[in-house]
Amino acid sequence: MKKDIETRGDIELLMTQFYEKLLTDPVVVYFFTNLAEHKLSEHLSVQADFWEIILLRTGDYKGNVMQKHLELNKKSALLPKHFARWKELFFETLVELYVGPVADEAARRVNLMEGLMQSKIEQHRDKNN
Repeated sequence: MKKDIETRGDIELLMTQFYEKLLTDPVVVYFFTNLAEHKLSEHLSVQADFWEIILLRTGDYKGNVMQKHLELNKKSALLPKHFARWKELFFETLVELYVGPVADEAARRVNLMEGLMQSKIEQHRDKNN
């Protein structure tokens, strides 16, 4: 029986399995090809920090998610199809592993992030064109 997300270890498992999907998906893999193996573990740790603060209210994330995605968008356009696929793979991984209120909150946050990031990226594009 599935359980809810309760620990950082649960988040690390979610991120590891999610990134296994991202790194083999033809729609989004090229955004992650610069994550050489030694950088991938560092990136997964940062992702776990981010989600730990959001879902468990613990942890030590100090980054700027929006700025990182704006920088990535400068290198290669982040389009609605990329966000949709990212969200689809996240949800797929989430429901394979977990069920409960914290998992529900993770899904809610992904929906919010998708809309917010797309909106900010479009605003940034409009300013620079």
